[in-house]
Amino acid sequence: MSTALVSLSGSASLPSLFLARPAARTRLSDFFSSHLHNPHTRRAYREAVRQFSGFCAEHGIVDLAQVEPIHVAAFVEVQLKLHSKPTVKQRLAALRMLFDWMVVGQVIPTNPAHAVRGPKHTQKKGKTPVLQADEARALLDAIDTDSLPACAIGL
Repeated sequence: MSTALVSLSGSASLPSLFLARPAARTRLSDFFSSHLHNPHTRRAYREAVRQFSGFCAEHGIVDLAQVEPIHVAAFVEVQLKLHSKPTVKQRLAALRMLFDWMVVGQVIPTNPAHAVRGPKHTQKKGKTPVLQADEARALLDAIDTDSLPACAIGL
């Protein structure tokens, strides 16, 4: 077994749904080792795949060919009861991307997550604090313009 699959598992069990066929196992390894570069995204997507695989196992789905849009939609509904909308949207995005990867690799003919709609989530108020005028002025005044080249300060 490759190190990518071992690192994919972490302390959790490997996602058995994606390991039943050798071609799926290889594509899964490639997805996490070469397609996802950011370690935080890799960890979040790994959790989404692990959760979905567990959901499928609970419902008797043991091969990728058995997965249909209704299964993905049911997974999303269960996730909405347990997690925030942004988390569920991210998990659905992870499944869409992985299933697309499987389709391109000719492991499955179509992406069962493609037609599934995620929850709507809009952010009306940002979380980034806004500086008051005096704080902005203090920040700008703290910049040492003497050490900057003339082109950087517009001279």
